[in-house]
Amino acid sequence: MLIRMPATMPDRCEHLELPHPRRLIWTAAWNMAESVGLPFGAYIVATDLWGRNPGLLAGLGVVWLLIVIRKLVSGNASALLMISAVVLTLQTAVVIFTGNVWMYLLQFPLANLAMCVLFARTAPTRKPLVAQLAAEVVALKQPDEHHPGLHRFFQGVTWFWAGLFLILTLGMAVMMVTEPFTLFMLLSTAATIVITLVGAGICVVWFLAVVRKLGLRLHFAAA
Repeated sequence: MLIRMPATMPDRCEHLELPHPRRLIWTAAWNMAESVGLPFGAYIVATDLWGRNPGLLAGLGVVWLLIVIRKLVSGNASALLMISAVVLTLQTAVVIFTGNVWMYLLQFPLANLAMCVLFARTAPTRKPLVAQLAAEVVALKQPDEHHPGLHRFFQGVTWFWAGLFLILTLGMAVMMVTEPFTLFMLLSTAATIVITLVGAGICVVWFLAVVRKLGLRLHFAAA
């Protein structure tokens, strides 16, 4: 009796792919310009011409206009653009509808709290926010098949960023009631920059360690 052996599956090398460095820089730069640069530019121009409140509305209008354009052209808007829309909508509402200095400062912890909620809400799902940002901002291509280890990493790092934004929220809330306006602005800006850079550095090291542990390859696509 002839026994047929199962066919041997071809070797499959799972890997992560980043676009060619030139395209990577362009993709990241465009996403940052779209979600931060264009709204901020509109804010600066409109503020110089008509004042603070029209400037805020101009920046917010640019963000929502870009979202509408994205929806019409591709059917969806990037996660980074949606984050900008949420944060700017919250900040604009607080600034315009309150003339109080204390309420003006409230926009900063509230914006970080909104970021905390956004990250935490997606962390336990099948589409953690950091995975979406990695795909959109740096065009990271993952293996064709769902990779549980990589998914757990993106869930963990999304919780990590939710925690960082919670720390910023609490820190700014304390500084609001303990520090004068000028010092608050200085300290909150410095804290945001430092925590963001440290967090990004930790995530890069964490990602490379996970990739190595899972036996995945990370390489750049051809030009």
